[in-house]
Amino acid sequence: MTSPTRDRPAETPGTTYRLQLHGGFTLDDARAVVPYLAALGVTTCYCSPVFTAKPGSTHGYDVSRHTEINPELGGEAAFEAFAEALAASGMRLLLDFVPNHMSNDPRTNLWWRDVLENGPSSPFARYFDVDWDPVKTELTDRLLLPILGEQYGEALERGALRLTFDDGALELAYGDLLVPINPRRAPLVLAFDIEALEQTLGPDHADMREFLSVLTALRNLPPYTERDPAQIAERHREKAVARERLAALAARSDAVRAHIERAVAAFNGTPGDPASFDRLHELLELQAYRLASWRTASDEINYRRFFDINELAGLRVEDPEVFDEIHRLLLDLIASGKAAGVRLDHVDGLFDPQGYLLRLRDALASRSQEAGRAYVVVEKILSAGEGLRSDWPVAGTTGYTFLNDVNGVLVDGRQAKRLQRIRARFVGRQETFADVAYDSKRLIVSTALSSEFQVLTQAVNRLSEHDRRARDFTLGSIRRALREVVACFPVYRTYVTPAGATAADGEAVDLAVAEARRRNPAVESSIFDFLRAVLLPSATPDRPAPPGAMAVAMRVQQYTAPVQAKGVEDTACYRYVVLASLNEVGGEPSRFGRTVHEFHAANLARRRDWPGEMLASTTHDTKRSEDARARITALSEMPDAWQAAVLRWRRMNGPNRTRLGGTQAPDPNDEYLFYQTLVGAWPPELAVEEVPRQAPADLVARLAAYMHKAIKEAKLHTSWITPNAEYETAVASFVERTLTGRTAPAFLASFVPFVRRASLPGMVNALAQLVLKIVSPGVADFYQGTELWDLSLVDPDNRRPVDWPRRQALLDELNPWLSDATPARAGGHVPGRPAAVADWVAAWPDGRIKLFLTALGARLRRERPALFLDGAYEPLAAVGGYAEHVVAFARHLEGQTLVAVVPRLTSRVADREHGLPLGDAWGETAVALPATCRGRRLRDLVTGARLDAVNGPDDGPPRLPVSRILAVCPVALLWLEEARDAVEPARGVLE
Repeated sequence: MTSPTRDRPAETPGTTYRLQLHGGFTLDDARAVVPYLAALGVTTCYCSPVFTAKPGSTHGYDVSRHTEINPELGGEAAFEAFAEALAASGMRLLLDFVPNHMSNDPRTNLWWRDVLENGPSSPFARYFDVDWDPVKTELTDRLLLPILGEQYGEALERGALRLTFDDGALELAYGDLLVPINPRRAPLVLAFDIEALEQTLGPDHADMREFLSVLTALRNLPPYTERDPAQIAERHREKAVARERLAALAARSDAVRAHIERAVAAFNGTPGDPASFDRLHELLELQAYRLASWRTASDEINYRRFFDINELAGLRVEDPEVFDEIHRLLLDLIASGKAAGVRLDHVDGLFDPQGYLLRLRDALASRSQEAGRAYVVVEKILSAGEGLRSDWPVAGTTGYTFLNDVNGVLVDGRQAKRLQRIRARFVGRQETFADVAYDSKRLIVSTALSSEFQVLTQAVNRLSEHDRRARDFTLGSIRRALREVVACFPVYRTYVTPAGATAADGEAVDLAVAEARRRNPAVESSIFDFLRAVLLPSATPDRPAPPGAMAVAMRVQQYTAPVQAKGVEDTACYRYVVLASLNEVGGEPSRFGRTVHEFHAANLARRRDWPGEMLASTTHDTKRSEDARARITALSEMPDAWQAAVLRWRRMNGPNRTRLGGTQAPDPNDEYLFYQTLVGAWPPELAVEEVPRQAPADLVARLAAYMHKAIKEAKLHTSWITPNAEYETAVASFVERTLTGRTAPAFLASFVPFVRRASLPGMVNALAQLVLKIVSPGVADFYQGTELWDLSLVDPDNRRPVDWPRRQALLDELNPWLSDATPARAGGHVPGRPAAVADWVAAWPDGRIKLFLTALGARLRRERPALFLDGAYEPLAAVGGYAEHVVAFARHLEGQTLVAVVPRLTSRVADREHGLPLGDAWGETAVALPATCRGRRLRDLVTGARLDAVNGPDDGPPRLPVSRILAVCPVALLWLEEARDAVEPARGVLE
């Protein structure tokens, strides 16, 4: 047993339930499902971002205003009503917040719009991570704006770029985007053919004089390159006055308005006449931005993005003013009690994550005592052997570590080499995941994130010029060596600050440098010594750190995180697939499974270090849902059957592939991923029904969309940057032909029996991971809709609408059986519940068994939160022939004991009648119970059965046969009854 070494926040939830908000599921819609969530047992509703996002956003991470509730979600009134409904139901609200970046859509992001209009002189220029002095001198004091879908010249000369005039200002329209025009250069347009206006009005006309006065005021504005605060203030004051005067004049003077319209038309040019666009081109060259094709961003963009997404601009949240502005509403919502905590998105993207978290902690505490107790978790992906920084003032991460631990313990690690050989035979090559990840990260550095890398290379080169031992390193040699170190980084990033580096930081850098050396034996070793000093800057008497060294080190570590994410999760995990369930966010495809001991060790460590951490099994970011992952994991238990099946399918579907030059589409790697994905996504009801002649149309469309994304992410034959329409069409055709074409009946006749066989251990895996999530230390997190079977794939597939009425109806049906299923209702046993549970297990495709266990677990956590958040954790051993197939542990607190028992690797345990690991299939295998169970009775909260512990041999711990624990249901939750709890068991199938 262990006790925690860290206090958990007072507002720590018992459970969280994630809702994805968007225009099709608003805050009013969320309010409508609050009664259902309360009945389910949820303690905290956990919502995707509620702050104003880019118009039409389906996820909310493209925030454009942190200072208001998104009108597309219903705005402030809807939020207030939602918060009130949660409070009335006894639930709290966890908000998702994005401190790292914003949408740069100028329609709604007024800060970014101001930067486009005023460049470095914008008061908001400091809000964004813009390099106003980039390597490309043509971009000095200008922002590269890669918004065009074609080359700039093509867009210009076909008339896609059009000037408009509205409310006293000129704007540039491109599609539905409106980009401001530098007001100081507006007279170039407004004064065009001004003689004609003067002839119309006369030189002394009041409107003419006013128009000329406005033009003079605009020409006299300080330039957008001005940095002097007084000049900046003057520019902003006077441009606003001039705009108001011009708007008023155009509104009252038909002649002035007509003149402006003629001038704008003259600048807009005539398609087919290239020379007619010269004026507009000259005007655009004088703006604070440079319009460009989206393709230029990879090499020349000079603002930090979220990964490689041009539409998301990085925020300088390390600036106190920026921090205060974007957090004002969030802090208000927490301080007022409308929200109980916050999930922080992409914390690794920040310049100084620890500094940010400390500032947030202080800001919360300064608002109110209650706000200071808020629950704060971070989206942080931990790599192999990496722990969350102990000095971060948070409750933990959002749960990807647990997700991979719980999946890992259900994987048959003994089959690693067997499955690797099967994959190698299918794809025709042998390789390691480490090599694939290395190659993928080098590709990302050279393509998608090339522009950021060039900036870092120049910065490191400047440092070398200040070091006489390093000044002979050329820019090219630094570029090559730095790319290698970044590609070999073993973790997302380090966290070096002026306060120093931790041992973990040093270890990560040393591993990266050593691996880069190993992979590049011909490169001069001393350059790697220099880069190590750059990444771990510390002044020593014999080698003082050059000026700016710390800033460069912090920028490099801010860069390695997106390289890791894009290179590993979004490239390598689509290139190297042995068992697709391992290719998950935060996963380690090279680590094939976990032992039971390793799973317990991870739970004990979380109980000790991060007792309030979230426990996830599906999120909005996972590559596939928990149930799809659980079924694919079952393939590790049947390698021989899998090999025979997948080789047979390849032969059968040969006619469905397309010959493209010297290759076939899909290639073997993509086809191998397709078959595993199909196994994971095949609907439960179709796994038990008669074999169809064609797959359902909606499934075909989903799989085609998934494969389209997968092949682009793999970046081997096509990509988002350089599409290959032929290959994409061929893969889509393969999916359709395989599932609906001429060969489909024969293929499905082979596929469906196989997936039927995999579905049973997959279902058991899914129930096992559900129970382990419910009882493990931490906060159990549920993703919307996953209380029933959910076989979703990567986004946007996992954001499909949830059928709430169906879930409510099924929960209503189960409620009578749930009424006595918690310790507090021990006396209310409903006769016949074991038989009902047996029916739900037998009819598992309808999802009732999963919903029952979810509601049981959530209500149990709500009833006894301290047991799960503070209770001690005791691993329990199994003995007997199938001991390695059992995971069991107990949670203890103040006389309360709950024991979780679940099976693993059950294909060899399943009984012949049901194909499930039930009853006598377990033989003499037993669980050694806690000593406190000696001579006591336990009640299975799932079935209601009473079970008496028996004494172990030689005065050992008491035991319970697994055959009795899992007589009806593949999982069990055993409650140690007090004498006052025990009642005579109702007669039923277990008596």
